[in-house]
Amino acid sequence: MTPKCDSIVMALLSPQSLCHLSALEWDLLIRQGRRANLLARLAHKLTQNGLIDAIPLAPRHHLTSALKMAQRQETALRWEVECIGQALTDAEVKVVLLKGAAYVMADLAAAHGRTFSDVDIIVPKKRLGRCESELMIHGWQGSHHDDYDQRYYRRWMHEIPPMRHVKRGTTIDVHHTILPETARVKVNTTALLTGVVALPGHTNLYVLQPTDMLLHSATHLFHEGDFEKGLRDLFDLDSLLRQFGDMHGFWEQLVPRAAVLGLTRPLYYALRYTTLMLDTPVPSHVLELARIGKPPPLVGQLMDACYLRALRPVHASTSSLGTWPARFALYVRSHWIRMPFFLLAYHLGRKAFIRPESHDLEKSIADVDLKA
Repeated sequence: MTPKCDSIVMALLSPQSLCHLSALEWDLLIRQGRRANLLARLAHKLTQNGLIDAIPLAPRHHLTSALKMAQRQETALRWEVECIGQALTDAEVKVVLLKGAAYVMADLAAAHGRTFSDVDIIVPKKRLGRCESELMIHGWQGSHHDDYDQRYYRRWMHEIPPMRHVKRGTTIDVHHTILPETARVKVNTTALLTGVVALPGHTNLYVLQPTDMLLHSATHLFHEGDFEKGLRDLFDLDSLLRQFGDMHGFWEQLVPRAAVLGLTRPLYYALRYTTLMLDTPVPSHVLELARIGKPPPLVGQLMDACYLRALRPVHASTSSLGTWPARFALYVRSHWIRMPFFLLAYHLGRKAFIRPESHDLEKSIADVDLKA
């Protein structure tokens, strides 16, 4: 079975075919869609195409319920973004929204039917302290109070520990770049933040320019090791490529921009797997230019074997003998490309053997200079 044969993928690519499904096929589709976080997106697509009323009543209830939940989350997210913007008014910084929050506030098609767990922003590293202070003043509290975790985030990661609002319970991730500073891929963050676009009607809210938004989405997916939302993120890429592809100059700017930012490899993977798995329309000359990010042949074959299995709904109906090994291999890879071996071994060893309640031992480990 190939990814294109998965029920939820077929439904999103050919929604008109759903009128002929049996009750058993609908049951499988609903289960896959829910596990892949794509049920609300399917409901939106059916509604947009005037097909929702032709869906049998029982699955229609699941679809409309998922869509209403997504719409409610979108409303809450818009309010949360406004609160964040107000909280950081005095921080003297451009607040750049990332991922789902950016899709919503920029009114992109990728936001339709999408669910959210937090708000991601990126600010210059030199302004992190000021932004964190302003957020704390306005009700956000830091997490990961363990000394080691604080040291780990602030010295090595691309973000500070997540912050949670004391009243609303919402979470914000404050980034200063899009990959850990220890990652093998070195991102040109200065160029990334130079090209941001202001959101109309807001004084200090911005989003990445179209090419950079696509590249960040690709980088996020192809450097992660958790694939619970992998297929959802692949559909995000598909939606961005289809929408931005109609903009003047997008295709001409995409590969050169990836080269400037140092993100040619994730762009190659994004174009390869969206075209292979979702039939995303990408001009042939862009695919050819994107080959500058192509990995060596053996690595490319291994990535195909892994991603074509991993980027599917995390559901029993899509599992095969190779599914778990593929996801595990990509999980290991995500850590391998994130930090050097000595740091990776130290970090994983500590997480495996050191219990948080062991305060004395924890303190002594926190004092170790990881640069040694």
